Amino acid sequence: MRLAFVDLETTGGSPVEDRITEVGIIEVDLDDPESGTTLQPVREWSTLVNPEAPIPPFIETLTGITNAMVADAPRFEDLADDILARLDGRLFIAHNARFDHGFLKNAFRRMERTFRPPVLCTVRLSRKLYPGYLRHNLDTLIERHRLVVDMRHRALGDARLLWQLWQRLHDALPAEQITAAIDQITARPSLPRHLDPDVLDTLPKSAGVYLFHGQPDGGEQGQHVEEPRPLYIGKAKNLRQRVMAHFTGDHLSAREMEISQQMTRLEWIETGGGTQHDLGALLTEATLVKRRMPAYNRQLRKNEDVCAWRLVVAQGHVRLSKARWKLAIARPDDLFFAQDRDLYGPFASPRQAGVALRAIAEAHGLCPALLKLEKAHPGKPCFSHQVKRCLGACIGLETVAEHTVRLKEALASKAIVPWPFDGAIAFREGAAFHVLNGWAYLGMATHPESARMLAVTTRPFDHDVYRLLVRRIGAMEVMRLW
Repeated sequence: MRLAFVDLETTGGSPVEDRITEVGIIEVDLDDPESGTTLQPVREWSTLVNPEAPIPPFIETLTGITNAMVADAPRFEDLADDILARLDGRLFIAHNARFDHGFLKNAFRRMERTFRPPVLCTVRLSRKLYPGYLRHNLDTLIERHRLVVDMRHRALGDARLLWQLWQRLHDALPAEQITAAIDQITARPSLPRHLDPDVLDTLPKSAGVYLFHGQPDGGEQGQHVEEPRPLYIGKAKNLRQRVMAHFTGDHLSAREMEISQQMTRLEWIETGGGTQHDLGALLTEATLVKRRMPAYNRQLRKNEDVCAWRLVVAQGHVRLSKARWKLAIARPDDLFFAQDRDLYGPFASPRQAGVALRAIAEAHGLCPALLKLEKAHPGKPCFSHQVKRCLGACIGLETVAEHTVRLKEALASKAIVPWPFDGAIAFREGAAFHVLNGWAYLGMATHPESARMLAVTTRPFDHDVYRLLVRRIGAMEVMRLW
């Protein structure tokens, strides 16, 4: 095993804005573990780096590296080849490795050079091996493992501490346990070959929705395709973790492998998060899937097929007390669908509405002839009455009014809750305001005024939005926009 213990000192904490002032690397070559883990020569190397930017006073105090010390030091560009040669083919080991790796990656990126070593973070390794401990910062590990301190907060001194930590861990724990932990931490996802790996470094850890894109649709010659059909749209409480999980497990199913082979671009939308259910991500996913129709999403329904049963007065019956009621199919594009108090469902399609009504009729002894589920001749019993599943409303054994009362009772569990507000509302997740009206998701805004602008948008009742919110909205803290 070829290892490189790495530590950097910098002008600040931002890999994009700040610069490197010192690099320390300890190269270690280990024999095959089965032969006794005999150590080969350990090589130490360090150098100051001219950051070509001032070092803040508090950083000078912390590290002891002053502006005067780096004034005549080589620039990073002058050291890049040497650093790459020392790290080539080695496991990059650092404490809080995202910091050190991020600084080097950005430094090489500014030179338009690729830097992509396998990385092991000793913070994560310590957590994996000692899960019972709460703290795993370097000062805590120095005390816990009795490491010998030499030049703390200098690059080579801190790299030596990591090399000591490595040896202490191998003295204290079985090599198989350490190797298994390292394999888990350093497991690299099998990235789609056409996807730029650097995009993964920018993935946030917040809640949101991600879109996997393939090659754009060509369309007609000269035609502009505004929103090409994605391969897949998904939601996540942690975008980075969820997307990486796709690639780590792409070999586990044919579907994941197909997506990985076709994927060329990754897009995401942060939705705020911070609630128990991360509703913003759920609502955004439901809306985008119906609008963009991704090739590999199968769960969310297209709104144009959704419907409900509406209980209406039969034509010619004015007095409600003696009215004959009948059921009719209602669709979400009906202007008053979300406010109607006599709707039952919703159902994915008229066919499913019919199947559900037939099941209700059989369970409650209702007459399928009166419900228009089957034909019957006047004065003659329906088939269901002949097999003793109908109580006889078709031949007058119960009145139509009695039958209607039982129908309403049977449908009660399917009643659609009317939209409980006079107009649009918004709820907040993090910095995002999510706007809703009439069981439809209108979109996301960044401040109340833009939320009010969204509130004038009209969209039809959405089955999936209704399903997500109907049992939760009563307990939600909302802002009325009208």
